[in-house]
Amino acid sequence: MTDDLLFDLPVVVRVPVAWGDLDAFQHVNNTRYFRWFEDARIALFEQVGWLAAMRAGGAGPILARTGCVFRKPVAFPDTVAVGAGVRDLESDRFTMVFRVVSEHKAVVVAEGDARILSFDYRAGTKAPLPDEVHAALEALASS
Repeated sequence: MTDDLLFDLPVVVRVPVAWGDLDAFQHVNNTRYFRWFEDARIALFEQVGWLAAMRAGGAGPILARTGCVFRKPVAFPDTVAVGAGVRDLESDRFTMVFRVVSEHKAVVVAEGDARILSFDYRAGTKAPLPDEVHAALEALASS
């Protein structure tokens, strides 16, 4: 059922909800959702080879902005599936989209996005996406 709710997102990570993720109201604290987005974001970067390309050439991802719409609370115990995809791909930036699904409830509990820029960490400036990374992101965006 969870996979049905993430069918259009090519990268999916599963994360168990930890007791320490809960806040005083006994549901997952809002900051944890952004960590789940980060887990999916890093998995996508690894899949398209950007982390390896960054070590070789210096240009890597930097987060320009992110946001989240919280749909339903998540409690313990549960596992969430976090899907990530790519849209609005340009020469030096793109938008990632996220969807978080509770496996216990089998519903979408949050949706979000993030604007990612390519940044040359050696020069301290924006940079074009490495060609091989751009091609891999384009393939993900069209899948």
